[in-house]
Formats: sequence, structure tokens, C-alpha cells
Amino acid sequence: MSVGGIGASFDPDRIAGLQGRGSVPARRKAVWAQAGVLILGFVAALYVIEGIDVILSRDQPPGTLNQLDGAGIEPREMSGLDGILWAPLLHGGWDHLLANTLPLLVLGFVVLLSGIGRGLAATAIIWVVAGVGTWLTASSGSVHLGASSIVFGWLTYLICRGWFARNVGQIVIGLVIFLIYGSMLWGVLPSDPRISWQGHLFGAVGGVLAGWVLSSDERRRRRGASVGRAVPTR
Repeated sequence: MSVGGIGASFDPDRIAGLQGRGSVPARRKAVWAQAGVLILGFVAALYVIEGIDVILSRDQPPGTLNQLDGAGIEPREMSGLDGILWAPLLHGGWDHLLANTLPLLVLGFVVLLSGIGRGLAATAIIWVVAGVGTWLTASSGSVHLGASSIVFGWLTYLICRGWFARNVGQIVIGLVIFLIYGSMLWGVLPSDPRISWQGHLFGAVGGVLAGWVLSSDERRRRRGASVGRAVPTR
């Protein structure tokens, strides 16, 4: 159903744009500022959480999980389902978090620049798909955590969204991102047993799904334009 010629959409930023106020440059400046604050705040929160985990776990025996790390994803355990929510916020030590920090900052900022609402919607899709996929397929008795699943999702989202939307600017950005970070995609394959390749794989799947879902408006417009063209006659 449509009202006033505007079809239903799962594009939060298109809806916000219809209700937007102020000049285009002012809105763009606001998006840049909001994107920067959000991604810096998210990464800072990860450091705070890891710091709390270290303090709480200072008396833990060597070789055991830290206090908060036990809240990660435990595959096919009902008690581990809530790990889908918490796993991307937890890390297995400072080295793990440091390895994720730069990709989180760069890719997260670029994702949010496409629109705050759209970027948050893409992140939510990636978060859920990565968590559910890991819970269903990873090895029993393991615990999976870390924001790398979100990193892989943001990476594939940025690479594929322009192709789905047929947006030249987004395609160029996707190609640049692929050239810089594309080698990371090897991480979706089984390798080191200490690395959650399932989280990487399903995070990447979630990114592709998010790119497809959030480009629905552009695909719908293309179909409408195609239908509206006159059929050549002889």
C-alpha cells in the first residue's frame, strides 16, 4: 500500500529526509559530526567494557575466561543465546580489541556517513545474522566473542551496497574499501581454531543482506522507471 505516491520502505534515512529541515550542506555536516561521535563513542565503550572485565577478572586462574567473556555466544546452548546480544561488545584481551579498533573506526564511520538511520539499521541486521549463524554452526563447547563479526559485516555492506543500488558514488567507495580491506575476507575461511571464522562468515553474510534490504528503495525506483518507459514501436 502507498500513500501520496510514496511506497513503503525499509530505508530510515529516506523517511528522515522527507521530514528534514535546513540546508543540504548543514545536514551533511551534521551527519559527519554524528557519525564521528557515534563510532568514537562505540569504540570507547568497548574499551571501558574490556577495562571492567580485566578488573573483575584479576583473580582468575591463568588460562580461564575472564568474568565477562563467559557471556559470549555458546553454540546451540539455550543459555548462550543471549550471547548474540553481548558477544560483539566483548573481547578476549587487549590485543584482540586493539586488532579490531582501526577497522571499527574506519568502516563504522563510512557506514554511518551513508545516513545514521541506515547505518544503524545495517549494523542491527549484521549483529543478529552474525550471532544467530554462529550460534547455529560453531563448535559445541566453544565461546565466541568480539566485534570482528561487525567489522566483516560492515566491510561486505560497503562493498555490495552500491551494486545493489546502482549508485556510482557508492560503487567507487566500495571499490576503495575493497582495495584497502578486501584481504580480510580470507578470514571467513576456517583457519586458526582460536579465531571465530563462523562469526566472520555470518557477519559478512549479514552485510550482504543489509546491503540488499536497505537498497530496496533504489531497486523499486529502477523498476518503476523501467515500467514507465515507452515501448519502442516500428
